[in-house]
Amino acid sequence: MDDRVAGALSLPDDWPAHPDLSLALNRMGSFDWDLDSGLMHMDRYALDVFDLRDDEYDNRPESLGRRVPPDEAVRLDAMVSQALKSGRSNYGAYFRVQRRDGTLRWTHTQGFVRRDGTGRPRRIIGIVRDATQELAESAARRGLDEGLRHRTSLVDATTAALAHARTVKDVIEVLKNSEGLALLGATSLVMGLIEAGRIHLVADGPEGSFVPGTRYTRTDEQYPMSEVVRTLGPRFIESADDFAASYPGLWPHISHLGITSAAYLPLIAQARPIGALGLLYSGKDGFSADERNLLLALGSSIAQSLQRAMLYEQEHDLAEGLQQAMLPRRIPDVPGAQIAVRYRSARLGRDIGGDWYDVIPLPGGRVGAVIGDVQGHDTHAAAVMGQLRIVLRAYAAEGHSPATVMARASVFLHELDTDRFATCTYAETDLTTGVVQLVRAGHVDPLLRDTDGSCRRVPSEGGLPLGLSAEFGRLEYPVGTVELDPGQTMVLFTDGLVELPGSDLDEGTQRLTELIRSGPQDLQQLADRLCTSVDEHGGEDDVAILLLRRKAAQAPQPGGRLQQHVAQNDPEALSSARHMIRAAVRAWGAKDRADEIELAADELTTNALMHTDGGAIVTIRVLTGPERRLRVDVEDRSSALPRRRDAGESGVSGRGLMLVDQLADAWGVESRGTGKCVWCEFVIPPRG
Repeated sequence: MDDRVAGALSLPDDWPAHPDLSLALNRMGSFDWDLDSGLMHMDRYALDVFDLRDDEYDNRPESLGRRVPPDEAVRLDAMVSQALKSGRSNYGAYFRVQRRDGTLRWTHTQGFVRRDGTGRPRRIIGIVRDATQELAESAARRGLDEGLRHRTSLVDATTAALAHARTVKDVIEVLKNSEGLALLGATSLVMGLIEAGRIHLVADGPEGSFVPGTRYTRTDEQYPMSEVVRTLGPRFIESADDFAASYPGLWPHISHLGITSAAYLPLIAQARPIGALGLLYSGKDGFSADERNLLLALGSSIAQSLQRAMLYEQEHDLAEGLQQAMLPRRIPDVPGAQIAVRYRSARLGRDIGGDWYDVIPLPGGRVGAVIGDVQGHDTHAAAVMGQLRIVLRAYAAEGHSPATVMARASVFLHELDTDRFATCTYAETDLTTGVVQLVRAGHVDPLLRDTDGSCRRVPSEGGLPLGLSAEFGRLEYPVGTVELDPGQTMVLFTDGLVELPGSDLDEGTQRLTELIRSGPQDLQQLADRLCTSVDEHGGEDDVAILLLRRKAAQAPQPGGRLQQHVAQNDPEALSSARHMIRAAVRAWGAKDRADEIELAADELTTNALMHTDGGAIVTIRVLTGPERRLRVDVEDRSSALPRRRDAGESGVSGRGLMLVDQLADAWGVESRGTGKCVWCEFVIPPRG
């Protein structure tokens, strides 16, 4: 039956083919390697794979050395040895052989290991074949896969770059500089955004390509961007003739650019068009299906980025307007001081934060300087900053001590019920004596520039940031004191000036110190230079700067006076009064008697606080006459006169007026309508 079927089909006489024929036609040969003797038989087809004649091969593997390069031989030997030792029954590998004409071609071998009953390898029976065509086809497949991966990577790379674009200008720059668009072959792009029902051209292609009258166009005009906005579908222009026929009003103006094709894509976000993108090509005709899909994917990504950028710009404009309204509109003129302020928003004007400065004129020739930073970079941070600036100004103007100003501001911020905290430095400067009282709330230390240009950090003990100190019940703010000599400049700033990419805070502070040291003497120019340095180093945070320079010392005038109120249970105010007296004595040329004057004034002030129900007002002034005298007045609201008495058994009290009597050249008590004044005078040397 089988013979009849076979005969009916008229099969060839040599069917089925002999295995040797199958091997030969497929450029494949066989070998039998006896491992005990080391001999390897190779048939005629195997020798053809190695390009060897019969007389060139002696059944020993070493004879193949003339065709197998040394590095390939080492690799093959290692692979076979590993197979034999590991107990595997087969192996396979690609390797190169050098043909008779010196060219290299790829070959593949596969062997089966035969072992005896003990597992010892005895023979390897296998095949060798020419793998040139196989690898060529594999490379072609890899090329197709690589092309697909490449196109996918273009979308991914462009999308990743667009993720960092924060403004419309950023999006345009990403597209113009995008490696992906360059590899796609696009020579340039045009882009329009919908504004009030019209298309505003925001990117107009290569130089010389702008068409007059197209900066703003209607969506019903015969332009490709108008068309894709109306239809919400892409428009692929396959050739120059297609362009000329479809848009006769536009083509004559751009035909000189050598455009051979173009792709116009609608930019759609949240189901509505926000604009259109046009990619212009030179030397390209038509678009494949893959290219169209790729461009559509890019268009979707670009649209999302544009919408995000437009929303960001709207928020930025709102925050910028709010912040400008919250910062002082003008810096007041302060007698005895030069002041320069600057604000630089983050990332070259793209972010709005909570940094601020303020200058507060105070009675008695004093001035308060504030620098601060509210956490965050958004509208909320700007709003909190404005409120905090106002209350700080109010507390300082009410006459509270610097430590009290900070504590109350912290309580206020905590009671706002916001999740923001703020760092701040408040410096209250007496411009007559040069005494500066510093309070820091988690802020960076200020710097001090001397008249010779040298610059140093002014370290002072600080407290917790505003808001946090109230939350944790730690409202104590230590007051540091520094003397500002005439011509010296105090530099207050926020951390954006020193926290720069690639450096820590210490490195940034050192760089700033060097910059101030070598900076211009003019205060306004120095402020500009500091802001410019942030841009040069790529600073990403916003920056506020306040420079305060004390002018040349004013010569003490007859009757010149300093005054400070010291409340009960306010140790900061008592310490501040001591600093005022010490600085005044030095400024008025009485430093030889500084210890005596300070001790006497301290005794009078302490008596007033201990033995009366209210605070005290301490006044120090220079009296003129036959001899210069420095007078200290301590006023209180009690009409009870002080009296000298012996010290008690403990020796702790009763010595105050005795000390004053011994130290001062004169002292006494004067009745006042609301209480009394205890005074003491000291003769001081003439000036000069």
